[in-house]
Parts: sequence; structure tokens; C-alpha cells
Amino acid sequence: MRVAILTTFFGFFFALASSAPVAPAPKLHVLHARQNATGATNTTAPCASVSSAYFGQVNPSPTVPAQMAMDCIKSVPLNVTAAKILIKDIRPFIQWQSTLAYLKNPPVEYVTKIQAAVDIMAGLDYIDAQLTAGAYSGEYDFGSSLYQLIHSAHDGHFSYIPDSVGNIFTFGRTVPLVSVSEDGQMLPAIFAYVDVLGTQFHNISYTPSAVVKIDGQDANTFLQNWSQWGSLQDRDALYNNVFYELAQISLGASGSATGTFSGGGRGRYVYPGAHTTLTFANGTSRTFQNYARVLVNMRGIQTGEDLQRNYFYYDAAASAESISNVNGETPVRVSATSPSTPPGYPEAVVPGPLNLINGYYIDSPDYNDIAVLSVPSFVSNSYAESDFQLTTTRFIPKALADGKTKLIIDLSANGGGTILQGYDMFKQLFPSILPYGATRFRAHEAVDLIGQSYSALGSKYPRSLNDTNSTIVGVQSTYFDYETDADVNYHPFTSWPDKYGPVTFNGDNFTQIARWNLTDTFITLASGGIEITGYGTRSNFTTQPFKAENIVIVYDGYCASTCTIFSELMRQQAGVKTIAMGGRSNKNPIQAVGGVKGTNNYQWGYIQGLAQQAVEIAAPDQQERYNKSVLANYYTDAPFSRASGSPGCNVRDGLRQDDDSGIPLQFRYEAADCRLFYTPEMTVDATAIWKAAADAQWNGGKCVESGSYGKRDEVTTRLSRRTGAVDWAQKKRLEESLALETNPNISGDGLMLP
Repeated sequence: MRVAILTTFFGFFFALASSAPVAPAPKLHVLHARQNATGATNTTAPCASVSSAYFGQVNPSPTVPAQMAMDCIKSVPLNVTAAKILIKDIRPFIQWQSTLAYLKNPPVEYVTKIQAAVDIMAGLDYIDAQLTAGAYSGEYDFGSSLYQLIHSAHDGHFSYIPDSVGNIFTFGRTVPLVSVSEDGQMLPAIFAYVDVLGTQFHNISYTPSAVVKIDGQDANTFLQNWSQWGSLQDRDALYNNVFYELAQISLGASGSATGTFSGGGRGRYVYPGAHTTLTFANGTSRTFQNYARVLVNMRGIQTGEDLQRNYFYYDAAASAESISNVNGETPVRVSATSPSTPPGYPEAVVPGPLNLINGYYIDSPDYNDIAVLSVPSFVSNSYAESDFQLTTTRFIPKALADGKTKLIIDLSANGGGTILQGYDMFKQLFPSILPYGATRFRAHEAVDLIGQSYSALGSKYPRSLNDTNSTIVGVQSTYFDYETDADVNYHPFTSWPDKYGPVTFNGDNFTQIARWNLTDTFITLASGGIEITGYGTRSNFTTQPFKAENIVIVYDGYCASTCTIFSELMRQQAGVKTIAMGGRSNKNPIQAVGGVKGTNNYQWGYIQGLAQQAVEIAAPDQQERYNKSVLANYYTDAPFSRASGSPGCNVRDGLRQDDDSGIPLQFRYEAADCRLFYTPEMTVDATAIWKAAADAQWNGGKCVESGSYGKRDEVTTRLSRRTGAVDWAQKKRLEESLALETNPNISGDGLMLP
């Protein structure tokens, strides 16, 4: 986790938007305590300047001016031969992306309300042609083009970050922003978050002013355009992710930190320019220098060629492991012990592991009957799985015993996690409902061959966790053994062809619908080691704890992957209502679920392992057939040696019950039942969000889309102040959180990486 205290940041920006006379701005390096690098005006080669600046710092996370870093990375010459090999070698892995046909030819509603169509395979052809034509000036131009193509799918499971984009530098701005409505009724406006802090904690004497322009462009327009660099698909969810948010901060370095505008989440991969200028409604403006984080050791690096020799791995035989840690940091195993209470949150009544889940009450007599289950993740590491499940198991009966009759489930910031944790939580709340959860793969030759090989071997042996042959257990516990999963009617498949199909929708082939068989012998291997509630030793969970009408789910739009699985079960099968927070500055309905609605991501390394093992375990009389098949294309390591992190695909679509159209959930628009604006208080106190949700759901409060605001169409022009005593320790923790950066070291089978 890269966290440092901005020792000189706050004094300047508390006065940033003042309507009173403003003192001259200090030197730009004051804006970021780690950015006092030397060499900014050096006329030597750009990488030499970065090297000089890098070694002129004592900070654990060195930074340099963004322009200096960009000049350096753009000076790395292009290896055209290696680039063309990369484009060729990633194609077999991209075949696993389940939505290729729907991205190319999406439903009209998707194009109108969500995102534009994109032809990924044609895009690869275009990049390949550009390489042949000599159109790219260096590794960065090529890598950026490839990154943007994959990113244009707006699928948080579908990711390829080339080395030039993510291995050497990432970028940031020093000023996190928020979008807030003064009273929850006026249209929201944009403010520097430190101004909101100053107002909420009563320690500023000036009147903050809204940001109206960024780099000379209307601020809303600028941020809506910038938001497209986020990992979500819905435009209101993307807009929310631009800003500082407590739920993301609660996840530490595993979240999107202070928002994509300031370089959190996927915003860290985008060059923001050398400087950023904020213009305020009161006529003042401030310009600050953007920065780059240096992720590799720059010792001895003087030119782009030096950088290329040290950190670009063109050898197709280079293993993913050999470059997985280019920044020299040693991965640290994170304890499942819950860290301290996250900034802006009360003390948990029932704390969970790593702040991935916590149970709260609202400390107010007006909300005595309400319990809150905050779930910003569905787990992404193996040491927290059982504790995660146990938190809900402990919290629900305690809440009932304490007289709580209503439940708020806050899914803000939830990018997913272990798939069956979503099923388990649903079963804890609705034990009598069998989850539907229909999924399918894109049907192509590699999937079919792997299924043939795995099913042929797996069907020869009894299905038993006690089998001492780990290969057999590994084969039998995957999707590719036909005996895993149930069919659409929750009956067993009879053979691999019965499971594979294929069936055709939208001009592409797909496997038959499969559903998780929650009674399967190997379910604990897929669930992270837990037994699903309602089965096995947990079959005694039979009483529904809360009525559906007494549950409401709160979203910030970031909900993705396992979060969308849980949401689909809760909304479609249980009839639970939803509240979506924030969104763009208008009064239109917005979606609750704005992230990827695919139900399973495979890292390419896992796909490679499946393909290679399918060849290895094939019967002797089948070996030649397999060796000459498309599976031979999965022995290259070039896609891994040229990637930052672990590339992945969405391999399973989610499908709605009683819908035979074949349209994946990813391409469906579904507005929330209620929309609420964020207020200033909600950016420093999570309980303010829960109170507003409770009021809207049960206490007669009004939702934005209800049209209840009459003629009040004005935009927020000032920041309201909180009443009550000031918690200075809380203020300090919020200030310190502004230095948080995204640096995820997480994994998961239903997870969207930030």
C-alpha cells in the first residue's frame, strides 16, 4: 500500500476556492509532498532526468513531474516484430471473451444509454495494420492503442494493460474532487474535497466555491469525458468513480483510492497532461503540476533504449513470473484481522475481515430499528472467506435480538469477489429461494476441446474430495467436467456435448445454460472453502430474517461481477428495492448496477493452464489430435511477458430467468428504484448516506426521479455545514486518506480489478 501524508498539501487547498482574497500560490512541488523531485527543468534526455529525479528523493514511493515521465516513456523505441507477435498471441485468449458478438452488435438500448459498439477483433486487425504501416512512433503509442481498444469494451473483467502503459509509470493529480448537492435537492456541483472537509469540520473562515472549469473546459463536460477511463460501463457510475468516496477509501489500496480524476483506479494509467487548472465560480483559478509514480528502479537509466533493455521483455519464452514484480516490491500476505475502522465510518457492531464487510447500527433514536450491512467487497483473498461468511451469520441474529426490523445493505465500491459468497449471502437472507444464476460460455473450439478432455478423464472416477489424486480433483471441480453444474432446469448434464451445445444468438455460438449446483461435492473448492448456507452443516438455516420490503440495497454504481450476481438474485428473485447514489448533474433515473455484469473472469494464465493440461491428460490415442489443434496456440508466454499485472477475460455471461432472448445482463439497462444525490456530509460520514436511504425507503423521503422538487432547478453554489461537535481525530484520518493510492494485490473468480 503506497500511503504518505501530504504534509504541505492542506494548508494551500483549504484556501483554494476562497471567495476572499487569496495569497499567491506556493511553488508547485508543495502540492504533493513526494513530488519535490529535481531535474524538472533538465535539458538532458528525458529518462536521464527521471533517473536524476528518482534518486534525488528519499520517499518510499518516488514521483516525478508527469510531463517528464511521459517524455521518457515515449522515447522507448518500438520493436515492431515483438509488437506483431504480441497481437497474434493474444488473439487465442481474447476468443474466451464471452461478449465479442454483443460488443460488435449490441442492443439499441445499450448504445443509447450505456456505451458505443466496438469490434474487438477488427480493432486488433487495425492495430496490426498500423504496425505494418509504421504508424506508431514508439512502444507507448503502440501500447496505448492496444490498451484503449480493450478498455473500450467497458468490461471490468476484460483487461490487458501493456508494459508501456502500466509497468513503468502511472499518473495522478494532487487534488481529489467531489460532486455534492447542498441539501440533497439542488443539482450537485463539483468541489475540491479539502474544501468540503474544511466546511464540514468548521475550521475554515472562507466560503468555498464550486469548480466550474477544468483546463478551460466546462467541469461537468471535462469529468464526464475523463470518467470514460474508468473500469465501469454505466456513465453515471463512471462519473461517481471520478470522485473521492468513503467506501472506496475503506478498501485501502485495493479500491480506486481517491477517484480516477486524481489517479486512482484505472485513472492511474492515463496521462493527465503536465498541469491541471481549476477555475472556480468566484472567478479565481489555480494551476498545479501533475505527477507520475515511478514503478521501476531507474538506476543507470539514461535513455529510452536503456529503459527498453531493462524492462521490456520481448523474449516470447519469458515467463510471467519473471516480470510480475517489476517495481521490486515483495508481495505481502495481508492478515484477515480487521484493520482499524475506516475513515468516515462509525465503530462496527460486528466487524468483519479487512473491512470487506462490517455490521453497523445508526446511532440515532430516529433510526433505532435499522441495521446496516456494509459490503464493499465479496472477498478477494483466501484468508478471509470463512470470516466473511461468519460476519453475516453473526450480525443478523444480533440485529434481530437488538430489535432491528429493517436492513440496509450498502454495496458501494463493491467490485465483486468470490462468486459463491454472493450466493451464500443471498441464502442467509432468503433461505427458501433456490438461486437461479444462469450462465454460459462463448462456444469456440478451445472450450470444446478442453471440455472433451476434462470430461473424458473426470467421468472415469467417483467425485470425491477425498481422492488423493490432485489432478483428478482439479479436473472434476472445473466447469469443463460435464458433471459439474446443473442445467437450466437444475438437473444434471448427461455428457459434455449436452453441456456444450452450442446454441446461437446474435450471430455467435454459446454453450448451454449452466447453473451452480450448490449440492455438488466440490462446491467448497469453488466457494473459497465455505459451505453454502442451506446445505451441509448449514442446512438448519431455514428462517427468513427480514421481510423483502424491509430490506433496501444502496449502490454507488460501482457494483460489478459477484456484486451483480448478488444483486440479480436480490432484485429479480426476492423483490428487494434499490437506491442509487450520485450520478451526473441531472435529475434523470440512473442505474444501480454500473459495473460488469458478467459472472466469471478467467485470468489468461488460468486459461493457458487449462489448455495445456487438456493436452497432457488426453488419452494416448487423442494426443496427436490435441497437439495439432488450436490448443497449441496457448503455449506462448508473450502475452504475459508484455503485460502489467494479470490480463483477463469475462468468460461467463449472466442471463435473466424466464428470458429466452439470449441477451446477456451486461447489455441490459435497468434503472434503480430510487436515486439520491450525495450531500457534503455524506463525503465525511457514511451514516448520512444510510439515514437518507432509510428516509427514502421507509420514512417518506423523496427520490430525485420522483420530480418532487418542483421548480428548484438551481445548482449547488455553496457547501452546507454539519451541526454538532467536531471530531478532530476523524478529520485527521480523512486528511491522511487523501494520499491513498490504488495498488491492488488481490485475486478472485468474480472480481473486477480497480
